[in-house]
Amino acid sequence: MTKISLFDDMGMDMDDRGVSPVIGVILMVAITVILAAVIASFVLGFGDSVNQNAQAGVTVENNGSSSYDVTLTSLGQNTEGIYCTGQWTNVTTIGQSADSCAGGESVVAYTEGNNSQTVVRTLDE
Repeated sequence: MTKISLFDDMGMDMDDRGVSPVIGVILMVAITVILAAVIASFVLGFGDSVNQNAQAGVTVENNGSSSYDVTLTSLGQNTEGIYCTGQWTNVTTIGQSADSCAGGESVVAYTEGNNSQTVVRTLDE
């Protein structure tokens, strides 16, 4: 009886014929795992967990000499409120004002828990 083989005519060694498919499968599995991890990180929101600086919009009006009224016009996503550096008058509601902030003071926005503070504006003296 004669043995018939597809690989006899190609000159391939019987020990080497399965190496390429195994490496190909390992590479495909590795690429799939990495792709799944990247997609999962965006879907689960890991990209959004980065802390952002406090942001706020204010309107400043000079009410004589070097005294200013600071009105809160907008708050950033994780911003709790604003205050003037010379006085700790928290303004946490849009439309609310910090009255009589002195010239030379800074208007500071802060996040919940005071983790981040950002100078929004420095008042003229």
